[in-house]
Amino acid sequence: MLHTDIPILIAKELTIKVPQVVATIQLLDEGNTVPFIARYRKEVTGELDEEQLRITEERLQYLRNLVKRQEDILASIEEQGKLTPELKVAITSASKLQELEDLYLPFKQKKRTRAQIAREKGLEPLAEIIMDQQLTTGTPLLIAADFVNAEKEVNTPEDALSGALDIIAETISEKADIRADMRKQLWKTTEVCTEMAVPEEDGKEFLTYKEYREPVNRIPSHRILAVNRGEDKKILKVSLLAPHETNVELINRKVNTGKSIFTDCISSAIADGYKRLLFPALEREIRSLLTENAEKQAIRVFSLNLRQLLLQPPFAGHTVMGLDPGYRTGCKMTVVSPTGSVLDTNVIYVTMGEGQKEKSTHIVLDAIKKHGVTLIAIGNGTASYETEEFTAQLINTHQLPVHYLITNEAGASIYSASKLAKDELPDLDVTLRGAVSIARRVQDPLAELVKIDPKSIGVGQYQHDVNQKELSNTLSNVVESAVNHVGVELNTASIELLKHVSGINATVAKNIVAYRDENGTFKSRSQLLKVPRLGQSTFIQCAGFLRIKNGEAPLDNTPVHPESYKLAAAILAKLGFTPKDLKDKETLQTIQDEAQKANAATLAAELEAGEPTVRDILAALAKPGRDPREDLPAPMTRKNIVKLSELTPGSIVKGTVHNVTDFGVFVDIGIKTNGLIHRSELSHKPFRHPLDVTSVGDILEVMILSVDESRNRIALSLKQAKTVEGKQ
Repeated sequence: MLHTDIPILIAKELTIKVPQVVATIQLLDEGNTVPFIARYRKEVTGELDEEQLRITEERLQYLRNLVKRQEDILASIEEQGKLTPELKVAITSASKLQELEDLYLPFKQKKRTRAQIAREKGLEPLAEIIMDQQLTTGTPLLIAADFVNAEKEVNTPEDALSGALDIIAETISEKADIRADMRKQLWKTTEVCTEMAVPEEDGKEFLTYKEYREPVNRIPSHRILAVNRGEDKKILKVSLLAPHETNVELINRKVNTGKSIFTDCISSAIADGYKRLLFPALEREIRSLLTENAEKQAIRVFSLNLRQLLLQPPFAGHTVMGLDPGYRTGCKMTVVSPTGSVLDTNVIYVTMGEGQKEKSTHIVLDAIKKHGVTLIAIGNGTASYETEEFTAQLINTHQLPVHYLITNEAGASIYSASKLAKDELPDLDVTLRGAVSIARRVQDPLAELVKIDPKSIGVGQYQHDVNQKELSNTLSNVVESAVNHVGVELNTASIELLKHVSGINATVAKNIVAYRDENGTFKSRSQLLKVPRLGQSTFIQCAGFLRIKNGEAPLDNTPVHPESYKLAAAILAKLGFTPKDLKDKETLQTIQDEAQKANAATLAAELEAGEPTVRDILAALAKPGRDPREDLPAPMTRKNIVKLSELTPGSIVKGTVHNVTDFGVFVDIGIKTNGLIHRSELSHKPFRHPLDVTSVGDILEVMILSVDESRNRIALSLKQAKTVEGKQ
């Protein structure tokens, strides 16, 4: 493969045009970010979406590494004087690293193997005679006798024959075509087998895998990761069960084609090479591939869940009371203004007798009335149920115009102890910072959750068992994508939020906040160029994703990029307006109506501009300052608690999707324990993954199938709830 072949291969894989890939590669090589290319270079890429761009970026890196590896392998084999024209063609034609490594294996420098020792003893010519399969008279030992050499410790014909068979065993095991065939064969016929490596009472969580076996080509990713975890903990023994005799015979039929005196010798070498070299190597490879695929799937599910969580609609304009439940240390309470400022803090005790509960009631009521609290966010950790019970009773007893919701508090304690939290809330005790985080993540999930390591947010499966570097890179891309999709208010954004904006790193983010603190709010996007270390190239990458609500230029509060301001003004002129009219509320409605009715293709032709850009500008003019999260349904709030005693099989309850995994969906139905909709209970229609049916944050009506209090499990059904609904 040549570097010039890369765009052709990627275009074929993605079923897009080669010029689109070439343009994308050029933009990436110039240092442009994926969000910037996806949003502001649509004409150049032919409107490739963000997913296509990220795949192109990933494949580009892989294929460039492949070409580099090809060059290194060719140089190495040529240096050994063993590069044939046929081998060169095979190497340059390989499109996968695995194919390359198979071809290179016979030429790779290795430790001193049995075959290498036999070669040093001068037994390679005997191995070649045997593999020629031409001799039909005599005996193998008679031929081997000619290679007896006491100086090289080949003392008998048996020694010579044994050494030659070691060479043959290794040579056959390293043949690229045999490895490829056996790889396919093992993938079709092998099973993963597990058994307990410890007494059952010491490995209760893995009893499912006590005597377990499943074909490698059908085992789902979550089970692979579970098996790996059990093996890592030394609770499970894991092996691959394969039809070894059949596999040896398949190799034998391919290699042992003659009717020579060496037929049995070759068969023996094949069996030895398969058992000692080939199968162990391919077993490791298959286990590694299973793990790699399972990790990719787990990372994919985590990333999709994380994106949905980050894009949850904010409860803007609410004064929120955050409650971080606890037993012994009490429930930490904080009140946060609509802009995120801390107005009040306290600690209440709702689980320590009526006296303490009465005192807590007065504290909460006073805070609600004093600060005009309209929403209460309760963390879902320890004592969450009791805190919810207290809150629901308080609202109903005093007829408060307040709703509450249960908030996933995953990561709040990590944030509380972080340097970032200390810098943001220096006057608050570490325990109270968690309550602030719970309240703020309701007001604006994206702005608050970016402060927490994504792995700690708790919407994945086996996230601590997968490749951590790969997971971090993927989740970082998800956060970057979500932040740039929504856009960031330049005058209120934190350093943590700003550093995820296209083109902005941590240093530049700090400089932006420092400039803002020193000079006051930004009046225009162009002011960014005065920020230290924020040059023209960074400005181009980030400007379109930063918003200024009450700036000098109305277009600064839209996704329109400064490079397109002239075009936007021309479009407004065609509609009969100017950019200044965007500040007039009465005129704005007319502009929005006209922008929605305008024909993008016609305007693009008249103004000699790209249609995708004109389309995006019209959409921005139709809804200036719009938050794309507004299109999503708001999170569900409550006034009454759901009691465990009410959860009788057959009853219908409403809940919020908390997490989606390969095997099912966890739903918060308003009690401490999330219910599980197993994938078999999700839909009557076929689907590939639970994410095809629902996503994190969705509000569902589900049927209770069973409640197992002893195991703390609630089984739910979505498809049966829909069946009941359809009959009504």
